[in-house]
Amino acid sequence: MTGKELLFPDYIFESSWEVCNKVGGIYTVLSTRAKTLQEKLADHIIFIGPDCWKEKENPYFAEDISLFSDWRIKAQEDGLKMKIGRWNVPGKPIAILVDFQDYFEIKDEIYGKLWELFQVDSLHAYGDYDEASMFSYAAGLVVESFYNFFLDQNTKVVYHANEWMTGLGLLYIRHRLPQIATVFTTHATSIGRSIAGNNKPLYDYLFAYQGDQMAGELNMQSKHSIEKQTAKYVDCFTTVSDITARECLELLDKPVDVVLPNGFEDNFVPQGSEFTKKRRLARKRFIDVANALMGTDLNDDVLIVSTSGRYEFRNKGVDVYIEAMNRLLRDKNLKKQVLAFIEVPGWVGEPRKDLVERLNSGKKYDTPLEVPLITHWLHNMTHDNVLGMLKFLDMWNRHEDHVKLIFLPCYLMGDDGVLNMAYYDLVLGNDLCIYPSYYEPWGYTPLEAVAFKVPCITTDLAGFGQWANSVKGGNSEIIDGVKVIHRTDYNYSEVADAIKDTVSEFSSFDKTMVSKARTNAGKLSKKALWTHFITYYYQAYDFALRKASDRMKEMN
Repeated sequence: MTGKELLFPDYIFESSWEVCNKVGGIYTVLSTRAKTLQEKLADHIIFIGPDCWKEKENPYFAEDISLFSDWRIKAQEDGLKMKIGRWNVPGKPIAILVDFQDYFEIKDEIYGKLWELFQVDSLHAYGDYDEASMFSYAAGLVVESFYNFFLDQNTKVVYHANEWMTGLGLLYIRHRLPQIATVFTTHATSIGRSIAGNNKPLYDYLFAYQGDQMAGELNMQSKHSIEKQTAKYVDCFTTVSDITARECLELLDKPVDVVLPNGFEDNFVPQGSEFTKKRRLARKRFIDVANALMGTDLNDDVLIVSTSGRYEFRNKGVDVYIEAMNRLLRDKNLKKQVLAFIEVPGWVGEPRKDLVERLNSGKKYDTPLEVPLITHWLHNMTHDNVLGMLKFLDMWNRHEDHVKLIFLPCYLMGDDGVLNMAYYDLVLGNDLCIYPSYYEPWGYTPLEAVAFKVPCITTDLAGFGQWANSVKGGNSEIIDGVKVIHRTDYNYSEVADAIKDTVSEFSSFDKTMVSKARTNAGKLSKKALWTHFITYYYQAYDFALRKASDRMKEMN
Protein backbone atom coordinates (compact mmCIF):
# COMPACT_ATOMS: atom_id res chain seq x y z
CA MET A 1 0.00 0.00 0.00
CA THR A 2 2.96 2.31 -0.68
CA GLY A 3 1.93 5.94 -0.94
CA LYS A 4 -1.64 5.18 -0.01
CA GLU A 5 -3.11 5.62 3.46
CA LEU A 6 -4.87 2.48 4.68
CA LEU A 7 -8.62 2.73 5.16
CA PHE A 8 -9.58 1.67 8.67
CA PRO A 9 -13.04 0.66 9.91
CA ASP A 10 -15.08 2.66 12.39
CA TYR A 11 -16.68 -0.61 13.55
CA ILE A 12 -15.60 -4.24 13.35
CA PHE A 13 -17.98 -7.13 13.99
CA GLU A 14 -16.19 -10.45 14.29
CA SER A 15 -18.02 -13.74 14.53
CA SER A 16 -16.74 -17.19 15.46
CA TRP A 17 -18.03 -20.34 17.09
CA GLU A 18 -15.17 -19.86 19.56
CA VAL A 19 -16.07 -16.41 20.90
CA CYS A 20 -16.39 -16.92 24.69
CA ASN A 21 -16.35 -20.65 23.87
CA LYS A 22 -12.96 -22.31 24.39
CA VAL A 23 -12.82 -25.34 22.11
CA GLY A 24 -9.73 -24.87 19.96
CA GLY A 25 -6.95 -22.69 18.63
CA ILE A 26 -9.25 -20.07 17.12
CA TYR A 27 -10.21 -19.07 20.67
CA THR A 28 -6.56 -18.17 21.24
CA VAL A 29 -6.34 -16.24 17.96
CA LEU A 30 -9.36 -14.07 18.77
CA SER A 31 -8.95 -13.71 22.53
CA THR A 32 -5.30 -12.64 22.36
CA ARG A 33 -5.87 -10.27 19.42
CA ALA A 34 -8.85 -8.65 21.17
CA LYS A 35 -6.72 -6.42 23.40
CA THR A 36 -4.86 -4.87 20.46
CA LEU A 37 -8.09 -4.12 18.58
CA GLN A 38 -9.90 -2.91 21.69
CA GLU A 39 -7.11 -0.40 22.35
CA LYS A 40 -7.42 0.82 18.76
CA LEU A 41 -11.22 0.85 18.45
CA ALA A 42 -12.45 1.41 22.03
CA ASP A 43 -15.65 -0.69 22.14
CA HIS A 44 -16.18 -0.43 18.39
CA ILE A 45 -14.89 -4.01 18.07
CA ILE A 46 -17.77 -6.36 18.84
CA PHE A 47 -17.38 -10.13 18.96
CA ILE A 48 -20.34 -12.41 18.26
CA GLY A 49 -20.45 -16.00 19.48
CA PRO A 50 -22.97 -18.76 20.27
CA ASP A 51 -24.81 -18.87 23.57
CA CYS A 52 -23.70 -22.43 24.34
CA TRP A 53 -23.90 -22.11 28.12
CA LYS A 54 -27.58 -21.11 28.28
CA GLU A 55 -28.54 -20.72 31.94
CA LYS A 56 -25.22 -22.07 33.25
CA GLU A 57 -22.58 -19.52 34.18
CA ASN A 58 -20.10 -18.95 31.34
CA PRO A 59 -16.61 -18.43 32.84
CA TYR A 60 -15.49 -16.59 29.69
CA PHE A 61 -18.31 -14.05 29.61
CA ALA A 62 -19.72 -11.38 31.94
CA GLU A 63 -23.15 -10.02 31.02
CA ASP A 64 -23.62 -6.24 31.27
CA ILE A 65 -27.23 -5.11 30.85
CA SER A 66 -26.18 -1.46 30.66
CA LEU A 67 -24.55 -1.96 27.25
CA PHE A 68 -26.72 -0.84 24.29
CA SER A 69 -29.81 -0.99 26.51
CA ASP A 70 -32.02 0.92 24.05
CA TRP A 71 -31.02 -1.26 21.10
CA ARG A 72 -31.41 -4.40 23.20
CA ILE A 73 -35.11 -3.61 23.77
CA LYS A 74 -35.69 -3.06 20.04
CA ALA A 75 -33.79 -6.24 19.11
CA GLN A 76 -35.81 -8.29 21.59
CA GLU A 77 -39.04 -6.89 20.17
CA ASP A 78 -37.82 -8.07 16.76
CA GLY A 79 -37.34 -11.60 18.11
CA LEU A 80 -33.56 -11.64 18.64
CA LYS A 81 -32.44 -13.56 21.72
CA MET A 82 -28.99 -12.59 22.91
CA LYS A 83 -26.80 -11.67 25.87
CA ILE A 84 -24.61 -8.58 25.71
CA GLY A 85 -21.55 -8.25 27.91
CA ARG A 86 -17.78 -8.52 27.90
CA TRP A 87 -15.37 -11.30 27.07
CA ASN A 88 -13.24 -12.16 30.09
CA VAL A 89 -9.92 -11.75 28.31
CA PRO A 90 -7.33 -8.92 28.29
CA GLY A 91 -8.94 -5.81 26.82
CA LYS A 92 -12.43 -6.91 27.96
CA PRO A 93 -14.01 -6.37 24.52
CA ILE A 94 -17.77 -6.33 24.02
CA ALA A 95 -19.22 -9.73 23.16
CA ILE A 96 -22.72 -10.68 22.07
CA LEU A 97 -23.79 -14.30 22.55
CA VAL A 98 -26.77 -15.32 20.42
CA ASP A 99 -29.39 -17.99 20.99
CA PHE A 100 -30.07 -19.55 17.59
CA GLN A 101 -32.47 -22.38 18.47
CA ASP A 102 -35.58 -20.73 16.97
CA TYR A 103 -34.10 -20.72 13.46
CA PHE A 104 -34.01 -24.50 13.14
CA GLU A 105 -37.74 -24.31 12.35
CA ILE A 106 -37.04 -22.31 9.20
CA LYS A 107 -33.68 -23.80 8.20
CA ASP A 108 -35.02 -25.25 4.93
CA GLU A 109 -36.22 -21.80 3.94
CA ILE A 110 -32.84 -20.29 4.89
CA TYR A 111 -30.95 -22.96 2.94
CA GLY A 112 -33.23 -22.46 -0.08
CA LYS A 113 -32.47 -18.75 -0.16
CA LEU A 114 -28.76 -19.51 0.26
CA TRP A 115 -28.84 -21.75 -2.81
CA GLU A 116 -30.82 -19.22 -4.82
CA LEU A 117 -28.46 -16.31 -4.04
CA PHE A 118 -25.05 -17.97 -3.66
CA GLN A 119 -25.38 -21.57 -4.93
CA VAL A 120 -24.50 -23.08 -1.56
CA ASP A 121 -25.37 -26.79 -1.47
CA SER A 122 -26.91 -27.58 1.94
CA LEU A 123 -28.68 -30.76 0.78
CA HIS A 124 -25.98 -33.00 2.25
CA ALA A 125 -25.94 -31.28 5.64
CA TYR A 126 -25.43 -33.42 8.73
CA GLY A 127 -23.98 -33.16 12.23
CA ASP A 128 -22.66 -29.76 13.17
CA TYR A 129 -23.48 -28.11 9.83
CA ASP A 130 -27.03 -27.18 10.86
CA GLU A 131 -26.01 -25.95 14.30
CA ALA A 132 -23.18 -23.80 12.93
CA SER A 133 -25.35 -22.41 10.14
CA MET A 134 -28.21 -21.40 12.44
CA PHE A 135 -25.73 -19.65 14.74
CA SER A 136 -24.19 -17.90 11.75
CA TYR A 137 -27.59 -16.78 10.49
CA ALA A 138 -28.46 -15.41 13.93
CA ALA A 139 -25.12 -13.55 14.05
CA GLY A 140 -25.97 -11.95 10.71
CA LEU A 141 -29.35 -10.82 12.03
CA VAL A 142 -27.69 -9.27 15.09
CA VAL A 143 -25.29 -7.23 12.94
CA GLU A 144 -28.11 -6.15 10.64
CA SER A 145 -30.20 -5.02 13.61
CA PHE A 146 -27.28 -3.15 15.23
CA TYR A 147 -26.34 -1.45 11.94
CA ASN A 148 -29.90 -0.29 11.23
CA PHE A 149 -30.27 1.05 14.77
CA PHE A 150 -26.95 2.89 15.21
CA LEU A 151 -25.07 3.25 11.92
CA ASP A 152 -25.41 4.46 8.36
CA GLN A 153 -23.57 4.44 5.04
CA ASN A 154 -21.10 7.05 6.26
CA THR A 155 -19.77 4.53 8.81
CA LYS A 156 -16.95 2.26 7.65
CA VAL A 157 -17.95 -1.20 8.90
CA VAL A 158 -16.16 -4.55 8.58
CA TYR A 159 -17.78 -7.92 9.24
CA HIS A 160 -15.09 -10.55 9.87
CA ALA A 161 -16.17 -14.21 9.82
CA ASN A 162 -13.95 -17.11 10.94
CA GLU A 163 -14.16 -20.62 9.42
CA TRP A 164 -16.93 -22.25 7.38
CA MET A 165 -19.21 -22.18 10.44
CA THR A 166 -19.72 -18.44 9.99
CA GLY A 167 -20.04 -18.38 6.20
CA LEU A 168 -23.83 -18.25 6.07
CA GLY A 169 -23.96 -15.11 8.20
CA LEU A 170 -21.33 -13.42 6.06
CA LEU A 171 -23.28 -14.19 2.88
CA TYR A 172 -26.44 -12.88 4.57
CA ILE A 173 -24.65 -9.59 5.33
CA ARG A 174 -23.25 -9.49 1.80
CA HIS A 175 -26.79 -9.69 0.42
CA ARG A 176 -28.67 -7.52 2.92
CA LEU A 177 -26.04 -4.87 3.71
CA PRO A 178 -23.70 -4.65 0.70
CA GLN A 179 -22.19 -1.46 2.14
CA ILE A 180 -20.53 -3.52 4.89
CA ALA A 181 -17.04 -4.76 3.96
CA THR A 182 -16.59 -8.48 4.57
CA VAL A 183 -13.51 -10.48 5.57
CA PHE A 184 -13.45 -14.29 5.71
CA THR A 185 -10.67 -16.29 7.36
CA THR A 186 -10.36 -20.01 6.85
CA HIS A 187 -8.00 -21.31 9.55
CA ALA A 188 -7.86 -24.69 7.79
CA THR A 189 -9.86 -25.88 4.80
CA SER A 190 -12.40 -28.52 5.73
CA ILE A 191 -11.35 -30.62 2.73
CA GLY A 192 -7.61 -30.31 3.36
CA ARG A 193 -7.99 -31.35 7.00
CA SER A 194 -10.21 -34.25 5.96
CA ILE A 195 -7.83 -35.47 3.22
CA ALA A 196 -4.95 -35.44 5.72
CA GLY A 197 -7.03 -37.05 8.48
CA ASN A 198 -8.10 -39.88 6.14
CA ASN A 199 -4.46 -40.92 5.55
CA LYS A 200 -4.38 -39.60 2.00
CA PRO A 201 -1.24 -37.82 0.77
CA LEU A 202 -2.13 -34.14 0.75
CA TYR A 203 0.96 -32.25 -0.37
CA ASP A 204 2.50 -34.17 -3.29
CA TYR A 205 -0.91 -34.50 -4.91
CA LEU A 206 -2.37 -31.13 -3.94
CA PHE A 207 -2.17 -29.91 -7.54
CA ALA A 208 -4.22 -32.92 -8.67
CA TYR A 209 -7.01 -32.83 -6.09
CA GLN A 210 -10.29 -31.33 -7.21
CA GLY A 211 -12.07 -29.82 -4.19
CA ASP A 212 -15.66 -30.59 -5.26
CA GLN A 213 -14.78 -34.17 -6.19
CA MET A 214 -13.01 -34.78 -2.88
CA ALA A 215 -15.95 -33.27 -0.99
CA GLY A 216 -18.20 -35.92 -2.55
CA GLU A 217 -15.74 -38.72 -1.80
CA LEU A 218 -15.32 -37.65 1.84
CA ASN A 219 -19.01 -36.81 2.42
CA MET A 220 -18.16 -33.15 3.02
CA GLN A 221 -20.25 -31.51 0.28
CA SER A 222 -22.12 -28.98 2.41
CA LYS A 223 -19.18 -27.78 4.53
CA HIS A 224 -17.03 -27.50 1.42
CA SER A 225 -19.76 -25.67 -0.46
CA ILE A 226 -20.35 -22.97 2.18
CA GLU A 227 -16.59 -22.50 2.56
CA LYS A 228 -15.97 -22.28 -1.19
CA GLN A 229 -18.85 -19.91 -1.92
CA THR A 230 -18.03 -17.66 1.03
CA ALA A 231 -14.44 -17.43 -0.23
CA LYS A 232 -15.79 -16.56 -3.68
CA TYR A 233 -18.18 -13.79 -2.62
CA VAL A 234 -16.30 -12.20 0.29
CA ASP A 235 -14.53 -8.86 -0.16
CA CYS A 236 -11.27 -10.08 1.37
CA PHE A 237 -10.46 -13.80 1.61
CA THR A 238 -7.72 -14.67 4.11
CA THR A 239 -5.96 -17.58 5.76
CA VAL A 240 -3.25 -17.96 8.38
CA SER A 241 -0.14 -19.17 6.50
CA ASP A 242 1.38 -19.53 3.06
CA ILE A 243 1.01 -23.30 3.25
CA THR A 244 -2.76 -23.01 3.74
CA ALA A 245 -2.96 -20.31 1.08
CA ARG A 246 -1.76 -22.90 -1.48
CA GLU A 247 -4.39 -25.30 -0.17
CA CYS A 248 -7.12 -22.67 -0.60
CA LEU A 249 -6.09 -22.00 -4.20
CA GLU A 250 -6.16 -25.70 -5.13
CA LEU A 251 -9.19 -26.90 -3.14
CA LEU A 252 -11.41 -23.80 -3.03
CA ASP A 253 -10.38 -22.45 -6.45
CA LYS A 254 -9.78 -19.03 -4.91
CA PRO A 255 -6.46 -17.32 -4.15
CA VAL A 256 -6.31 -15.63 -0.76
CA ASP A 257 -6.08 -11.85 -0.74
CA VAL A 258 -4.07 -11.47 2.48
CA VAL A 259 -2.27 -13.96 4.75
CA LEU A 260 -2.96 -13.29 8.46
CA PRO A 261 -0.36 -15.09 10.61
CA ASN A 262 -1.46 -15.85 14.15
CA GLY A 263 0.12 -13.68 16.81
CA PHE A 264 -0.44 -13.70 20.56
CA GLU A 265 -0.09 -11.64 23.72
CA ASP A 266 2.47 -12.82 26.25
CA ASN A 267 0.82 -11.26 29.30
CA PHE A 268 0.00 -14.77 30.60
CA VAL A 269 3.72 -15.63 30.87
CA PRO A 270 5.00 -15.16 34.44
CA GLN A 271 8.19 -13.16 34.96
CA GLY A 272 11.29 -13.37 37.16
CA SER A 273 11.02 -15.28 40.42
CA GLU A 274 7.38 -16.18 39.74
CA PHE A 275 8.43 -17.93 36.52
CA THR A 276 11.13 -19.90 38.38
CA LYS A 277 8.68 -20.87 41.11
CA LYS A 278 5.98 -21.98 38.65
CA ARG A 279 8.46 -23.98 36.59
CA ARG A 280 9.64 -25.79 39.72
CA LEU A 281 6.05 -26.56 40.78
CA ALA A 282 5.13 -27.86 37.32
CA ARG A 283 8.16 -30.16 37.16
CA LYS A 284 7.45 -31.48 40.62
CA ARG A 285 3.84 -32.24 39.69
CA PHE A 286 4.83 -34.05 36.50
CA ILE A 287 7.42 -36.13 38.36
CA ASP A 288 5.17 -36.89 41.36
CA VAL A 289 2.40 -38.17 39.07
CA ALA A 290 4.86 -40.24 37.05
CA ASN A 291 6.47 -41.81 40.12
CA ALA A 292 3.08 -42.65 41.66
CA LEU A 293 1.84 -44.20 38.41
CA MET A 294 4.97 -46.20 37.55
CA GLY A 295 6.51 -46.89 40.97
CA THR A 296 9.69 -45.11 39.90
CA ASP A 297 12.06 -42.72 41.67
CA LEU A 298 12.60 -40.08 38.99
CA ASN A 299 14.13 -36.80 40.16
CA ASP A 300 14.44 -33.28 38.78
CA ASP A 301 17.35 -34.26 36.55
CA VAL A 302 14.97 -36.15 34.24
CA LEU A 303 14.37 -34.61 30.79
CA ILE A 304 10.65 -33.77 30.57
CA VAL A 305 9.17 -33.61 27.06
CA SER A 306 5.58 -33.42 25.83
CA THR A 307 3.25 -33.07 22.91
CA SER A 308 -0.24 -31.57 23.14
CA GLY A 309 -3.20 -30.35 21.12
CA ARG A 310 -6.35 -31.80 19.59
CA TYR A 311 -6.60 -35.58 19.34
CA GLU A 312 -5.82 -35.79 15.62
CA PHE A 313 -3.57 -38.83 15.70
CA ARG A 314 -1.91 -38.36 12.32
CA ASN A 315 -2.48 -34.66 11.62
CA LYS A 316 -0.90 -33.52 14.89
CA GLY A 317 1.92 -36.07 14.59
CA VAL A 318 1.03 -38.00 17.76
CA ASP A 319 1.86 -41.24 15.89
CA VAL A 320 5.36 -40.13 14.88
CA TYR A 321 5.98 -38.74 18.39
CA ILE A 322 5.30 -42.17 19.90
CA GLU A 323 7.49 -43.78 17.24
CA ALA A 324 10.32 -41.37 18.07
CA MET A 325 10.07 -42.13 21.81
CA ASN A 326 10.16 -45.85 21.01
CA ARG A 327 13.35 -45.41 18.98
CA LEU A 328 14.84 -43.24 21.72
CA LEU A 329 14.58 -46.25 24.05
CA ARG A 330 17.46 -47.83 22.10
CA ASP A 331 19.50 -44.68 21.48
CA LYS A 332 23.05 -45.12 22.77
CA ASN A 333 23.70 -41.36 22.77
CA LEU A 334 20.90 -40.48 25.22
CA LYS A 335 22.53 -38.84 28.25
CA LYS A 336 19.47 -38.50 30.51
CA GLN A 337 16.33 -40.35 31.44
CA VAL A 338 13.34 -39.03 29.52
CA LEU A 339 9.82 -38.55 30.89
CA ALA A 340 7.50 -38.00 27.92
CA PHE A 341 3.84 -36.95 28.04
CA ILE A 342 1.03 -36.99 25.49
CA GLU A 343 -1.46 -34.29 26.48
CA VAL A 344 -4.40 -34.71 24.11
CA PRO A 345 -8.02 -35.03 25.29
CA GLY A 346 -9.41 -38.49 24.59
CA TRP A 347 -12.78 -40.03 25.46
CA VAL A 348 -12.00 -39.65 29.12
CA GLY A 349 -13.99 -41.50 31.74
CA GLU A 350 -12.67 -40.66 35.20
CA PRO A 351 -9.42 -40.01 37.08
CA ARG A 352 -7.77 -43.23 38.23
CA LYS A 353 -8.72 -43.76 41.87
CA ASP A 354 -5.64 -45.93 42.50
CA LEU A 355 -3.38 -43.15 41.21
CA VAL A 356 -5.16 -40.43 43.20
CA GLU A 357 -4.87 -42.55 46.37
CA ARG A 358 -1.14 -42.92 45.86
CA LEU A 359 -0.71 -39.18 45.22
CA ASN A 360 -2.72 -38.28 48.32
CA SER A 361 -0.81 -40.71 50.53
CA GLY A 362 2.48 -38.87 50.05
CA LYS A 363 4.30 -42.23 50.18
CA LYS A 364 6.86 -43.57 47.74
CA TYR A 365 6.10 -46.76 45.82
CA ASP A 366 8.42 -49.15 44.02
CA THR A 367 5.79 -51.11 42.06
CA PRO A 368 3.84 -49.82 39.08
CA LEU A 369 0.07 -49.59 38.94
CA GLU A 370 -1.86 -51.69 36.44
CA VAL A 371 -1.53 -50.10 32.96
CA PRO A 372 1.23 -47.65 34.01
CA LEU A 373 0.75 -45.62 30.83
CA ILE A 374 -2.30 -43.48 31.50
CA THR A 375 -3.58 -41.13 34.22
CA HIS A 376 -7.34 -41.38 33.56
CA TRP A 377 -9.48 -44.31 32.49
CA LEU A 378 -11.04 -44.01 29.04
CA HIS A 379 -14.43 -45.16 27.79
CA ASN A 380 -12.68 -46.79 24.83
CA MET A 381 -9.53 -48.30 26.36
CA THR A 382 -9.39 -51.11 23.79
CA HIS A 383 -9.95 -48.86 20.77
CA ASP A 384 -7.83 -45.83 21.63
CA ASN A 385 -5.14 -44.96 19.06
CA VAL A 386 -2.47 -43.94 21.58
CA LEU A 387 -2.90 -46.99 23.80
CA GLY A 388 -3.16 -49.23 20.74
CA MET A 389 0.16 -47.99 19.35
CA LEU A 390 1.90 -48.28 22.73
CA LYS A 391 0.68 -51.86 22.97
CA PHE A 392 1.77 -52.63 19.39
CA LEU A 393 5.26 -51.28 20.12
CA ASP A 394 5.36 -53.14 23.45
CA MET A 395 5.97 -49.92 25.39
CA TRP A 396 4.99 -50.56 29.02
CA ASN A 397 7.22 -48.16 31.00
CA ARG A 398 9.32 -50.99 32.33
CA HIS A 399 11.62 -50.23 35.25
CA GLU A 400 14.75 -50.48 33.09
CA ASP A 401 13.42 -48.24 30.29
CA HIS A 402 15.27 -44.93 30.02
CA VAL A 403 12.26 -43.40 28.24
CA LYS A 404 8.89 -43.42 29.99
CA LEU A 405 5.76 -42.32 28.11
CA ILE A 406 2.53 -41.28 29.87
CA PHE A 407 -0.83 -40.41 28.29
CA LEU A 408 -2.75 -37.49 29.91
CA PRO A 409 -6.06 -37.83 28.04
CA CYS A 410 -7.92 -34.81 29.43
CA TYR A 411 -8.27 -31.06 29.04
CA LEU A 412 -5.76 -29.48 31.40
CA MET A 413 -8.04 -26.86 32.95
CA GLY A 414 -6.86 -27.31 36.54
CA ASP A 415 -9.71 -29.61 37.56
CA ASP A 416 -8.86 -32.95 35.93
CA GLY A 417 -8.62 -34.80 39.26
CA VAL A 418 -4.98 -35.91 38.90
CA LEU A 419 -2.62 -33.11 37.87
CA ASN A 420 -5.07 -30.37 38.84
CA MET A 421 -3.00 -27.69 37.15
CA ALA A 422 -3.92 -25.62 34.09
CA TYR A 423 -2.04 -26.10 30.81
CA TYR A 424 -0.23 -22.75 31.02
CA ASP A 425 0.91 -23.62 34.55
CA LEU A 426 2.29 -26.95 33.32
CA VAL A 427 3.82 -26.19 29.92
CA LEU A 428 6.71 -24.21 31.40
CA GLY A 429 7.78 -27.35 33.34
CA ASN A 430 8.92 -29.02 30.11
CA ASP A 431 12.49 -29.14 28.87
CA LEU A 432 11.32 -29.71 25.29
CA CYS A 433 7.95 -29.63 23.55
CA ILE A 434 7.45 -31.68 20.38
CA TYR A 435 4.80 -30.96 17.72
CA PRO A 436 5.68 -32.99 14.58
CA SER A 437 2.51 -32.01 12.71
CA TYR A 438 1.55 -33.39 9.33
CA TYR A 439 -1.34 -30.93 8.95
CA GLU A 440 -1.06 -27.65 10.86
CA PRO A 441 -2.09 -24.39 9.14
CA TRP A 442 -0.36 -22.36 11.85
CA GLY A 443 0.45 -24.04 15.17
CA TYR A 444 -0.25 -22.26 18.44
CA THR A 445 1.17 -24.97 20.68
CA PRO A 446 4.80 -24.43 19.58
CA LEU A 447 4.33 -20.65 19.77
CA GLU A 448 3.01 -20.96 23.32
CA ALA A 449 5.91 -23.26 24.24
CA VAL A 450 8.60 -20.82 23.11
CA ALA A 451 6.76 -17.99 24.88
CA PHE A 452 7.45 -19.96 28.07
CA LYS A 453 11.11 -20.33 27.00
CA VAL A 454 10.67 -24.01 26.24
CA PRO A 455 12.57 -24.99 23.08
CA CYS A 456 10.41 -27.02 20.74
CA ILE A 457 10.47 -29.32 17.73
CA THR A 458 8.00 -28.79 14.90
CA THR A 459 7.88 -29.35 11.12
CA ASP A 460 7.87 -27.28 7.97
CA LEU A 461 4.33 -28.50 7.24
CA ALA A 462 3.21 -26.19 10.07
CA GLY A 463 2.79 -22.50 9.33
CA PHE A 464 4.70 -21.67 12.52
CA GLY A 465 7.57 -23.93 11.47
CA GLN A 466 7.84 -22.21 8.11
CA TRP A 467 7.74 -18.82 9.83
CA ALA A 468 10.53 -19.87 12.27
CA ASN A 469 12.69 -20.89 9.31
CA SER A 470 11.99 -17.55 7.59
CA VAL A 471 13.05 -15.64 10.71
CA LYS A 472 16.25 -17.70 10.90
CA GLY A 473 16.85 -17.29 7.17
CA GLY A 474 17.51 -21.03 6.90
CA ASN A 475 16.83 -24.23 8.79
CA SER A 476 16.10 -23.44 12.43
CA GLU A 477 17.85 -25.77 14.90
CA ILE A 478 17.13 -26.60 18.54
CA ILE A 479 19.86 -24.21 19.76
CA ASP A 480 17.88 -21.45 17.98
CA GLY A 481 14.88 -22.28 20.18
CA VAL A 482 12.95 -24.22 17.52
CA LYS A 483 14.05 -27.28 15.56
CA VAL A 484 12.12 -27.36 12.28
CA ILE A 485 12.10 -30.84 10.73
CA HIS A 486 11.46 -31.25 7.01
CA ARG A 487 8.29 -33.32 6.61
CA THR A 488 6.61 -34.71 3.50
CA ASP A 489 3.81 -37.13 2.70
CA TYR A 490 6.20 -40.05 2.87
CA ASN A 491 9.14 -39.43 5.25
CA TYR A 492 7.50 -40.56 8.51
CA SER A 493 10.51 -42.70 9.47
CA GLU A 494 13.01 -39.92 8.85
CA VAL A 495 10.90 -37.54 10.97
CA ALA A 496 10.84 -40.05 13.84
CA ASP A 497 14.64 -40.34 13.63
CA ALA A 498 15.07 -36.57 13.52
CA ILE A 499 12.97 -36.17 16.69
CA LYS A 500 14.92 -38.94 18.41
CA ASP A 501 18.26 -37.40 17.41
CA THR A 502 17.20 -33.90 18.53
CA VAL A 503 16.07 -35.10 21.98
CA SER A 504 19.30 -37.07 22.29
CA GLU A 505 21.34 -34.02 21.23
CA PHE A 506 19.50 -31.82 23.74
CA SER A 507 20.16 -34.35 26.53
CA SER A 508 23.89 -33.72 26.10
CA PHE A 509 23.63 -29.90 26.29
CA ASP A 510 25.45 -28.31 29.21
CA LYS A 511 23.80 -25.55 31.26
CA THR A 512 25.13 -22.80 28.99
CA MET A 513 23.71 -24.41 25.84
CA VAL A 514 20.36 -25.12 27.50
CA SER A 515 20.20 -21.50 28.66
CA LYS A 516 21.03 -20.29 25.13
CA ALA A 517 18.30 -22.46 23.56
CA ARG A 518 15.76 -21.26 26.14
CA THR A 519 16.72 -17.61 25.66
CA ASN A 520 16.48 -17.92 21.88
CA ALA A 521 13.05 -19.55 22.22
CA GLY A 522 11.81 -16.59 24.25
CA LYS A 523 13.30 -14.08 21.80
CA LEU A 524 11.61 -15.78 18.84
CA SER A 525 8.22 -15.63 20.55
CA LYS A 526 8.54 -11.84 20.93
CA LYS A 527 8.63 -11.55 17.13
CA ALA A 528 5.15 -13.11 16.94
CA LEU A 529 3.40 -10.65 19.24
CA TRP A 530 0.24 -9.02 17.91
CA THR A 531 2.05 -5.68 17.86
CA HIS A 532 3.94 -7.10 14.85
CA PHE A 533 1.25 -9.23 13.19
CA ILE A 534 -1.77 -6.92 13.54
CA THR A 535 -0.57 -4.93 10.52
CA TYR A 536 -1.65 -7.79 8.25
CA TYR A 537 -5.20 -7.39 9.59
CA TYR A 538 -5.08 -3.67 8.84
CA GLN A 539 -4.18 -4.56 5.25
CA ALA A 540 -7.15 -6.95 5.08
CA TYR A 541 -9.56 -4.34 6.44
CA ASP A 542 -8.29 -1.81 3.89
CA PHE A 543 -8.63 -4.34 1.05
CA ALA A 544 -12.21 -5.18 2.06
CA LEU A 545 -13.29 -1.56 2.60
CA ARG A 546 -12.03 -0.54 -0.85
CA LYS A 547 -13.90 -3.44 -2.47
CA ALA A 548 -17.10 -2.50 -0.64
CA SER A 549 -16.67 1.16 -1.60
CA ASP A 550 -16.24 0.26 -5.27
CA ARG A 551 -19.31 -1.98 -5.10
CA MET A 552 -21.46 0.82 -3.69
CA LYS A 553 -20.27 3.23 -6.39
CA GLU A 554 -21.33 0.71 -9.03
CA MET A 555 -24.70 0.17 -7.37
CA ASN A 556 -25.35 3.90 -7.15
